[in-house]
Amino acid sequence: MLTQAIKRIDHIAIVVRDMEAALGFYRDVLGIHPSRVIDFPREGVKIAFLPLGGPDGSEIELLEPTDQTTGVARFLAQRGGGLHHICLEVPDIIQALADLRAAGAMLLDEAPRPTADGLGIFLHPKGTHGVLLELIQRETRVS
Repeated sequence: MLTQAIKRIDHIAIVVRDMEAALGFYRDVLGIHPSRVIDFPREGVKIAFLPLGGPDGSEIELLEPTDQTTGVARFLAQRGGGLHHICLEVPDIIQALADLRAAGAMLLDEAPRPTADGLGIFLHPKGTHGVLLELIQRETRVS
């Protein structure tokens, strides 16, 4: 069991085939304007961050593969666009990893990996009842 409280839903990640088309919907129809759009070569994706709920709110992250050999690209090829993962913020990712290991959770990461906003670990969907979960410790809050 985690010995620390989960702070909040940090983001929900959605894989898209065409970032501009997806932004056309989220921005122009729903009125959610991206705070930033970045290339994240480490994971082979372009990410648009769509903030919700003010400075400490959650985000929708749109992920467009930029490298066809990555997990996100394989996800898109196999399943099409849609929900990729849910990310929960924790205060201490090292402690969370230790707690999850002790609890026997099915982890995809042996150590925290750099994310666009901090350090994160992924839990296998087979151990979370079908949902890819990420836990993140943010380095700074970005709105």
